[in-house]
Amino acid sequence: MNEAIQFLTEYGLLVLLAVVFIEQIGLPLPAFPVLIAAGVLAATGRMSLWIAFGGAVAVTLVADWIWFELGRRQGRRVLDVLCRIALEPDTCVRRTEDFFIKHGPHSLMAAKFIPGLGTVAPSLAGIVGLSAPLFLFYDSLGAAIWAGSGLGIGAVFSDQFEQAVAYVERIAPAATGTGFGILVFYILYKAIVRRRQLRGVPRVTVEQLMAKLQAEEPPLLIDVRSRASAEAEPGIPSAVLMSLDELIRRHDELPRQRDVVLYCGCPNDVSSAQGTLLLHKQGFTRVWPLAGGIDAWRKHGGVGADLEPGRAVATVGMGV
Repeated sequence: MNEAIQFLTEYGLLVLLAVVFIEQIGLPLPAFPVLIAAGVLAATGRMSLWIAFGGAVAVTLVADWIWFELGRRQGRRVLDVLCRIALEPDTCVRRTEDFFIKHGPHSLMAAKFIPGLGTVAPSLAGIVGLSAPLFLFYDSLGAAIWAGSGLGIGAVFSDQFEQAVAYVERIAPAATGTGFGILVFYILYKAIVRRRQLRGVPRVTVEQLMAKLQAEEPPLLIDVRSRASAEAEPGIPSAVLMSLDELIRRHDELPRQRDVVLYCGCPNDVSSAQGTLLLHKQGFTRVWPLAGGIDAWRKHGGVGADLEPGRAVATVGMGV
């Protein structure tokens, strides 16, 4: 916080606008602490509160409009690129899509406060075909609430923040070193776990799957993509649409004496590999992820068919 206040004092509004834009465009530079610092400066007369507020809202809308237009023009490819920067890329896709579908354009009002959703939500709005006026209305409200919250916190508690800054100056070196060490350890841990997970799960290729589908007892196909993804892009014919959470809740309805193949549309088959491991823990031995997922199926010339999510889940219980 002390560094943020020093930068803002010296360079003023330009620093605030640059940091806000950089975060909203998708780079990992937190802007909320800078908004709070700007609020502290505004309360002490070193910055105009209203100019800071208007500027922060304006650059937020510019960045969001860029992602909105890319979502409209490029579709899901933009969403996949955005989520590749996350530690859990497919979780990012799935959770943000589910949140947006559940709450609709209203989610734009809260997106800035939810990690992983602030940059993704504008693209989702473009992908699902939200009109430009409606997008601008809700996104403007969300940007105003977000920017106003940060600036307001800094302005209201400016005295306490200045005292806190003096205290932080004394403990900052040790705290920074500890925090950085924890962050590095966490990232390495997640990378090692993921690599072991992906490397240890055998896959079936599209060619092997097609051969199995010609057998007397074809495998049960489970699409673990989000509902939004399955509705936007056709899946493999006869596949059952089930999320990972539902897969675990209803695993007892799946056939144990029949091949089961899971597929997703995520980088490195993350979701289908996770689902396979989860079913292995429940005692299933004939379950595999599809290598390359739905993209590999399409590249091989597989034909899609629309899923009926409600009926498909019920079908599982019939042992089909």
